[in-house]
Amino acid sequence: MSHPSLIERLAILADAAKYDASCASSGTSRRTSKGGKGIGSTEGMGICHAYAPDGRCISLLKILLTNHCVFDCHYCINRKSSNVRRARFTPQEVVDLTLSFYRRNYIEGLFLSSGIIKNSSHTMEQLIEVARILRQENDFRGYIHLKTIPEADPELVRQAGLYADRVSINVELPTVAGLTRLAPDKNAAVIEGAMGDLKSAIVEAKDARRRFRSAPRFAPAGQSTQMIVGADGASDAQIVGRASALYGEYRLRRVYYSAFSPIPDASAVLPLKRPPLIREHRLYQSDWLMRFYGYRPDEVQQAAGADGMLPLDVDPKLAWALKFRESFPVDVNRAPRELLLRVPGLGTRAVGAILASRRHRTLRLDDVAKLTVSLAKVRPFIVTADWRPVLLTDRDDLKALIVPRRSEQLELFAA
Repeated sequence: MSHPSLIERLAILADAAKYDASCASSGTSRRTSKGGKGIGSTEGMGICHAYAPDGRCISLLKILLTNHCVFDCHYCINRKSSNVRRARFTPQEVVDLTLSFYRRNYIEGLFLSSGIIKNSSHTMEQLIEVARILRQENDFRGYIHLKTIPEADPELVRQAGLYADRVSINVELPTVAGLTRLAPDKNAAVIEGAMGDLKSAIVEAKDARRRFRSAPRFAPAGQSTQMIVGADGASDAQIVGRASALYGEYRLRRVYYSAFSPIPDASAVLPLKRPPLIREHRLYQSDWLMRFYGYRPDEVQQAAGADGMLPLDVDPKLAWALKFRESFPVDVNRAPRELLLRVPGLGTRAVGAILASRRHRTLRLDDVAKLTVSLAKVRPFIVTADWRPVLLTDRDDLKALIVPRRSEQLELFAA
C-alpha cells in the first residue's frame, strides 16, 4: 500500500480533528463555479473559527498530528480498535503547512491535537516541537491552541503553555463513572491534576508578569475543556453542575459541549443514535446564564425537569422564568441590572441599553421592542410606563402564547 501524499494526509487528519468542539468550523458550502474551477472553498476540512483573547474571530488550521492511538476510548473514531485509515505528520510538516496557509492569508493560527503514539509523553513532545519550531525558528506570531495530554509528564504540559496562546485538557465525559466505562485508559484524577497544574502555572505567570515585564508569557488565553454529551447517561443537571465546578476550580475560559455522534464500527456500549443537536445548544445557553447572566448553577438546574433534562422546546432562561413567575414582572425603569438580566428575551446588550436610556427618559413598551427580537417573549415579564401585564404572568397557557409553533422554529433545532 502506497504512503499517503501530503494532501491525502491533510484530508484524513483534518477530518479526524472535526470531533473536537473546542473550535467550531463554519459548516457551510458554496456552489462550484463553471467548469469546476474557481477561487476559494469552504468545504472539506482544516479551517475552523475561534475567538482570540481580544475578542476577534480568527481562522485556524485545525488538524491532528496523527490519528494513530494506543488508547481505546469507546466513543472515539480514532481508538486503536477502530477500522479507519491512519495517517501521520512529522512536526516539520505541520509547521510547513501552517506557514504556507498563513502566508496565503487563509489562517491566523493553528489548532493542534493528536492521537496517542507510543505513549503520552512522546506525543506531547511532538506537539511541543511543532509549537517550538513555529515560535523560535520562524518567529511565528499567530495564535496557537495546543490540546495537551494529561497523562504526559507535567513538565511537558507546562512547556506547552510557554509556546501556546491557549491550552486545553478534555475531561471527556461529565461523570467519573462514564469515563471509567467508556475510556478505560483515562483517569479522572490524572486529568484534574493536570488541569490544576495548568491553572497554577497560569496564575504564577500572570503574577510574574505583573512584577517583571521580561517574565515569559504562559498560555495568555487560558485553558479550556470539552465534555461529550449523550454518550453516557449523564443528565443536563449533572453536566451543568460539573461545568460549574470546573469553572470554579480551574478558572477555565470555556467549557465546550460536543453532542455524541455515532461512529463507524461503534462499540456496543454506545447509544445507537446521537442526542438532538438542540440539547447541545441548550447546554451552551445554560453555560451563558452562569457566565454572563448571574445565575447560580442550582438555579440553572431548577430549569430542568424531574429527570434532570433541560426542556428542548424553550431556552433555559425562559424555562426558569415560567417556573418562578413570582419573580416577575420586572419594572424596566426601576429594576437593577441583575433582575433585568432575568427577563426572557433581554440579552446583556439590551439590558445595558435600558440602563443607559432610562437615565434620560422613562421607557415605554415601544422602546423595549427596539431592543429585542421577540417582544412576545419579553412582554409578560416586564412593566413599562405604558404597559403592565395584568394577570398575564399567571395564565396556564402562558408558555403556548410565547413559544412559536413547531413549524415556525428553526429546522436545525427542530431536528
